[in-house]
Amino acid sequence: MGLTSGSRCPSLSLLGALTLLLCPSNLQGCSSPPEIPHGNYAYLTGYLVFTTQVQYECNEGYALVGAAIISCGFFGWSPPAPQCQALCLKPKIPNGRLSVEKEQYISPETVTIQCDPGYRMVGSQRISCLEDKSWSPAVPSCERQVPEDHNIVQAGKSLLQCLPSPRDSKVALELYKLSLEIEKLERERDRGKVI
Repeated sequence: MGLTSGSRCPSLSLLGALTLLLCPSNLQGCSSPPEIPHGNYAYLTGYLVFTTQVQYECNEGYALVGAAIISCGFFGWSPPAPQCQALCLKPKIPNGRLSVEKEQYISPETVTIQCDPGYRMVGSQRISCLEDKSWSPAVPSCERQVPEDHNIVQAGKSLLQCLPSPRDSKVALELYKLSLEIEKLERERDRGKVI
C-alpha cells in the first residue's frame, strides 16, 4: 500500500513551515542592511512580523530622504535604503526674500533670492545647500540703491521747499523733466552726426 502525497512526510512539512515562520531571513537573499552616511538603523521586532525589517533614522542636522523602513525579501532589501541629507538653516537676508520660505533646506536644494524694491543684489541670486550644511556661493545681501544723480535729487528737493505753492512745485518738476528730455534728444542727435 502506497502513501498519499499529503501524508508522505508530515513532520518535514511542519518543520519547513515553522522554519519559514520563525527564520524567514535564513531562506531569503539578504546580507546585513545597507549602512547609510550620517544615519543608523535598528531591527524591528514584533509578534506578527514574518520578515526581517529595519528602520533608519538620521543624525541630528540631517533629514531622511526615502523610505524609513525596508524589508528583506527573496531578492534582497526593498525598497532601497534611504539617504540622510544635510539640513541648512534658512539664510537671513534683510530687505530680501527667498523663492521658497521655510526654516530648513535639504541638500542639494537651491533657492533664489530677490531684493525688495529700492534694493540691489550684492552676490549671487541663486544659492545651494551643501552637504556640510553651508550655502554656496555665499549668502548675498540686499543693499539700498542710491540713484546715480542723488546730488541732483537733493538739490531739487531743496529748491522745491523754497517754492511758494504746490502748483509752482509741479510746474518746476515738469520743466525739469522737459530739460532732461531735451538733453537726451541732443545727445542722440550728436551721436547721429558722428556716425
